[in-house]
Amino acid sequence: MKKSLKVAWWLVALAAVVFTVANWWVIESTKERIISDYQVLPDSSVVLVLGTSSKLMGGTPNPYFEDRIETAAKLYKLGKAKAFLLSGDNRTKYYNEPAEMRKALIKAGVPAGLITLDFAGLRTLDSMVRCKEIFGQNKVLIVTQPFHCYRAIFIGDYYRMDVVAWRTDASFDGTLKVELREYFARTKAVLDLYLLKTTPRHLGAREGLTI
Repeated sequence: MKKSLKVAWWLVALAAVVFTVANWWVIESTKERIISDYQVLPDSSVVLVLGTSSKLMGGTPNPYFEDRIETAAKLYKLGKAKAFLLSGDNRTKYYNEPAEMRKALIKAGVPAGLITLDFAGLRTLDSMVRCKEIFGQNKVLIVTQPFHCYRAIFIGDYYRMDVVAWRTDASFDGTLKVELREYFARTKAVLDLYLLKTTPRHLGAREGLTI
C-alpha cells in the first residue's frame, strides 16, 4: 500500500511539472506575436478566424463568437485583410460553425467573395494544419481571444508557419472558467505535437482561397 501511494504521489508530481512547463513554454514562446495595436498589423493579410459556437448552451448569443466576428470585420474595414479563412466544426447539419461565421461576417459588411470556409477545423490543431496543407497558406493572421492565441501560434510554429495573432479585447462572464480549461488544452497541445504526433482527423485534396 505504501509503495502504491508513493508511486501515485510521484505521478501526481510529474503531471504537475508537465502541466506547468507546457504552459510556460506555450506562452513564453508566442507572447511577442500577439498583437493588440492595429497600427503594427501587416496590410493585406490572410485572416484565419478560429471557430466557436454562435450560441451558448442556453441558446443566448456567444460573446466569444460575436467578438471574433466584430474584430474580423474591423480588420477588413481597416484594409488589413485581403481574404478570410473561417475554420470550425461542422459535425452535423444542425451545427455548422463556418457557415454561421460566414453569415455573420457578411452581415458585418465583409464581401462574400473574400470568404473561404473550412468545415473540418474540428480542433485548433486541425485548423492550423489544414490552413497550410489544404488551403496553401503558410502566413496568416489569426483572430481569436487572448487566451487562445498562444496555443494557435504554438501549433503554427511547430508546423513552421509564419503566424501572428490579433487578440480581441472583450472580457466576459465565465472567462475564468474558459481560461482554466485552456491551461489543460495547452498541455494537451504539447503532448499532441511532441509525444503523440497527433494529426488532423481530415485532410484531403488541396483547395484555393477565394480572393
